[in-house]
Amino acid sequence: YRLGAGAALPPLLLDDEEAVAVAVGLGRAAGGGVVGIEETSVRALAKLEQVLPARLRRRVNTLNAYTVQILGPAPSVSPEVLTAIANAARDRERLRFGYTGHDGGQSARDVEPYRLVHRRGRWYLVGYDVERGGWRTFRVDRVSPRTPSGPRFPPRELPGDGDVAAYVEKGLNTAMWRHRATVLLHAPAERIRALRTGVEVEPVDDATCLARLGGDDLEGMAVWIGFLGVDFEVLDSPELTEQVRLLAERYHRAVSRR
Repeated sequence: YRLGAGAALPPLLLDDEEAVAVAVGLGRAAGGGVVGIEETSVRALAKLEQVLPARLRRRVNTLNAYTVQILGPAPSVSPEVLTAIANAARDRERLRFGYTGHDGGQSARDVEPYRLVHRRGRWYLVGYDVERGGWRTFRVDRVSPRTPSGPRFPPRELPGDGDVAAYVEKGLNTAMWRHRATVLLHAPAERIRALRTGVEVEPVDDATCLARLGGDDLEGMAVWIGFLGVDFEVLDSPELTEQVRLLAERYHRAVSRR
């Protein structure tokens, strides 16, 4: 038979593992992340649970009962914005939008959208900024699409090995933060990489390496460096250096009062 667009769908056939995966996914989506999706996910999950065999319903309920989801402070985004971006990327149409920067400033962007990336509760758009002549990563919750969309564009190759997730991870470690710093770590690069911090390190010699950090909170950055458990030197951020000094004095007071 041929199923025309908009026709009633035939029964959806899922094996046991697929049914559990869909139910668990809906349960996670009900926790938020996209504006308005919580209620929709709950309704869909309720319908699915009605038709699940008893053995699968028990598996899903047990998994949900013994799983705790900790939601971060990440802002939600509109499904209409996500859809507009995804459609533009699929059709290879330039996306015109207003963008709110870290400092609250507004700018107009003309971007060739490449991919949407979901990372730790936030949505990001990776695309080629036509006016600025380079690849950029944008937070979707700061994007306000404008119509009409721009002209079609030929596909571009993403820098590096084409791994968009790695590209976003690398960029977010520095470029999108309010504060940035280069730190000399007195430890081999392999030791720092083994910690799986997600921070890019560059070997200097067998005993030291450079780490380029970023963050919105200087005190948090100072504390995070201490978690590495190695000696270090802040090379290019007087503000971070001051926070490290204040943190050192606080620790010193904590042990000297006895």
